[in-house]
Amino acid sequence: MGKGRSVKQIVLMGVFWRILAIEAVLFVFSLAYRIVTQGGSVEELFWYALRIAFLVLIIIIFMIITLRNFLVKKLISPLETIALANKRLKDPEKDPIEIVLPDDAPLEIKEIVATRAEMLEKIREVSEERLKLADFIKETFGRYLSKKVVDEILKSPDGLKVGGSKETVTILMADLRGFTGISEQRAPEEMVELLNGYLKEMSKVILSFDGIIDEFIGDAILAIFGVPHGKEDHAARAVACALSMQKALERLNTGMGEKGFPLLEMGIGVNTGEVIVGNIGSEIRMKYGVVGPAVNIAGRIESNTTGGQVLIGESTYDAVKDMVEVEGPYTFIMKGLGRPLVCYSVLAIGPPYKIRLKQEKKVQGGAEMRLPFHCWKLEGKSVEQQALHGETMVLFEDELLAVISPLLVPFTDIKILFDFCPQAHCFDEMYAKIISVEEYKGVKVNRLRLTSIRGKDRQVLRKWMAEAA
Repeated sequence: MGKGRSVKQIVLMGVFWRILAIEAVLFVFSLAYRIVTQGGSVEELFWYALRIAFLVLIIIIFMIITLRNFLVKKLISPLETIALANKRLKDPEKDPIEIVLPDDAPLEIKEIVATRAEMLEKIREVSEERLKLADFIKETFGRYLSKKVVDEILKSPDGLKVGGSKETVTILMADLRGFTGISEQRAPEEMVELLNGYLKEMSKVILSFDGIIDEFIGDAILAIFGVPHGKEDHAARAVACALSMQKALERLNTGMGEKGFPLLEMGIGVNTGEVIVGNIGSEIRMKYGVVGPAVNIAGRIESNTTGGQVLIGESTYDAVKDMVEVEGPYTFIMKGLGRPLVCYSVLAIGPPYKIRLKQEKKVQGGAEMRLPFHCWKLEGKSVEQQALHGETMVLFEDELLAVISPLLVPFTDIKILFDFCPQAHCFDEMYAKIISVEEYKGVKVNRLRLTSIRGKDRQVLRKWMAEAA
């Protein structure tokens, strides 16, 4: 707003000049009337003019003083009070002042004050409603997206536009092992409680490491690190988050076990790479997410994990190799990939995170053991109806050599159920992936990597392996 004069200056100066003009006219008229009607010498006219001028001056001073006090009290002061109150509204640190007018203030000014109060009340109500609405949107959609993504969408005028940008991020994919089998044995209400408890705890961990939960896919979690505001340490944060999730699952299992729920095991795959990140879809339906080969590779890495394991890809390992303790590398030949998939199993990460997985003592080498079983091939989450017969030849910590009729091709996922139930222990179903076809003592066998096995079953197998060794 440009510089200008105040109401006080305008009114008082306007009154002063108008009185002065009126008195000047009266002075000239009186002097002219005297000359025309009475005449007189120059000296007489001079003293007559001086008396008239003196009287005019007294009248001007009287009028200015009285009018000034009157105008200031009745008009100017109330208007200045309103102006001062409005100025305070611009400063959020100052509380607004209440405008108090004298009882004899002009009706129009009282109406201005009353209208102003009503407008401020309306503005306050609308502001509170909009803040509540914004908080509601953030709170509600923050449960479906990430609160960071919601903030980004709300504050940007282009937040809802379809499209994305190329970014280097780290993707974390987590999935429960054998959850489908557990769900077949439990009531839906119990499974919902179990799954919600699991997702709640994992979400807390992911958010604490500044990750974005992109999607829940059943019992699987897809999280992204490095967006929407990129940070160079996204690979380290993702690995530390994965280890913390495994630790959190141990604590969750303790509480769930007391309620009679089965223990959960989770495999986590982590991969770093370039993706397109942003709003994906159409104007009708869209989601904030990532697209690119790096996401698919993260899923492939996760599919090769066993319960309790964190596998990271080469690109992630290159970014964090000075911070982590790993086992490997492990090489997997995956269908659809142009080169072998190289992964490392993370055991611990150093400062500033200092997280280490609980390591159980492994039985060294393998133990020859014949255990008959039936298995079923898996396609995604579906189990084929035709059962295949098999028998173990050698048991390792996380792998088996087994004869399966007919032999299965590598990278086939299977469900295993042992055909016996000795008095000492009855095994639950297990899940495994066919790694290769080999020859053992002149017999063609499949090498299986266990991807899901109950903790109690693993302990029994370890005990048998130790005794056999």
